[in-house]
Formats: sequence, structure tokens, C-alpha cells
Amino acid sequence: MRLFLACLSILTVLTTGSEAADRWQTTKLDPADFPAEIVPENRKATSDGMPDGLVTTREGGDIVSAWYVLPTRRYKHGILGDDIEAGGLIAVAASGQRHNIRLPRSEVFEDIAPRLIDLEGDGTTEIITIRSSVTRGASVAVYGIMAGSLVEKASTRFIGRKNRWLNIAGIAPFLGTRGNEILFVETPHIGGTLFLFRYQNGRLFELAGLRDFSNHVIGSQELRLSALADVDGDGRVDLAVPSADRKTLRIVGVTREGLREIANAPLPAAIDKAIDVQASGTQGFVVGLEDGSVYLVHP
Repeated sequence: MRLFLACLSILTVLTTGSEAADRWQTTKLDPADFPAEIVPENRKATSDGMPDGLVTTREGGDIVSAWYVLPTRRYKHGILGDDIEAGGLIAVAASGQRHNIRLPRSEVFEDIAPRLIDLEGDGTTEIITIRSSVTRGASVAVYGIMAGSLVEKASTRFIGRKNRWLNIAGIAPFLGTRGNEILFVETPHIGGTLFLFRYQNGRLFELAGLRDFSNHVIGSQELRLSALADVDGDGRVDLAVPSADRKTLRIVGVTREGLREIANAPLPAAIDKAIDVQASGTQGFVVGLEDGSVYLVHP
């Protein structure tokens, strides 16, 4: 309970958060030195009928892999490039046993691959998904194995109207405490807001928000327009994520006062590829742009 109260001491703040941000440099790189997607996609494709689905795996914990199944056209949104979404989820336990969830006809998983991580730091694995209502839009839904069954453990509210989506930007110990928090961009195509949520005691708690972000291109299956690194040396993970028009890379950290923009760097075109972390040489973030150019963003 002390940890929970400490987390809630972060006030929900909705601002542009750029007043004290540093201006970082950009250095043009040779695109030939990088794959087309900047960060190679190493996850395997599913074999259960999802045309663009990927299998997520994890070592340790009680769940070792998960993927989406039951393709359906019951939600005519097509934000990921087609009108086929998932109606179910499969998780494989460390014992090898398969578990599954089938959504009601009013919902779909509007996602490419689930995420596997221990949100509470208790040794069990949670599955973090993007689940959409066909009438109320997207939410973050968390699943896990409890009493031998795959069950929903918590979810955020649906956005509130159909054809409204969100994209998860990062899951990490942003607070520097036990467990991991979730950062996602709600409505990344129409002036998105970056939200910070923490899962605890069977609920997802909203801790902070910051306006004017986007981490997705309409119609793209690339959901990795963000990256994680400790950029200010405080021992806590920070997030690199594009601005609402994707023409500025914004570096965001978590403080007791909420989300704070640490730095930003304007770019000559919009970011449309996975963002990579440059850990050797000049440290920073590698971004690929719509015009085919590649830049290193660094202090």
C-alpha cells in the first residue's frame, strides 16, 4: 500500500510539457547502413490465420508465449492497413499448456502482437493488449493466468467512440520502483495524448498525461515508433516518441510532478519507422523519415 500511495503522489497533468526542454542535435546518417525498418523485426509470424500477427515470447515467468487468433472483419476501422482484426488470444504457460480467450462479438484485439512483462514485479507474467470495442474505441487490456485459466486482470476505459485507437509506447520501470508502468498514446492520429498507467491490486491507475504525440502512421503495421533509454543518467527509463505531426522527436521522463519533456529535436520530415537506440559511439536515437532519410538524434 505504501508503494501504491507513493505512485499516486504523481498528479495527473495534461500540458504540452515543453517549457524547459533542451534542444538536441540531429546528424544525418547513411540509410544504406540500416535495414528498411531501422529496427529488424525478429518475432515470428503467427500460423493461426492472422495475416500480420506476430508471436511474442518471453523467458521466465509463468507465460512463455502469446499471439492473437480468430481473424474477424466485424470492426470496420482498418487502422493497421486492413479490416481483419483478432477475436481471440492464445497464451502458452511455462508448463506447455495452452490457454485462450475469445472476445465477445462487440470487441476485437486491434493489435499486431501482445506484450509479455511482469507488471507488478511478483514473478508472474501479464499480457498487455490493445482491445477495441466496435462502438467505443480502444483500451489497454491486461490478461494473466490465474487459478489455471487465462483471465482479464484489468483494463483502461474505452476511449468513448468507435474508430478511436491507441498505441502502446513503452512498458518499463518509469517510476524506478518495483514493477513496470505502461505509457501509451491515445488517438495518435488526431493530436494524441501520452498517458502513464500503473497496474496494482487488480486495477490500472492513471498517473499522468502529456499532450501532442503520435507513434503510428495510419494504415501501417509498424507500431514501434518509440524507444526506451535513460537519457539523463538518473537511473530511470525515459521515452523517445514523436510529436503529433511526427516531425519532432520528443524525449519524455517521469517525475513526481508527472510527465516532463526532457529534450526535443525537430526533423526535416515525419518519422515513420521503428526508432532505435544508439548505444555506442555518439549515443542517441536513430530515426527513419518518410523521405527516406535517416538521422541520429543526440544531445
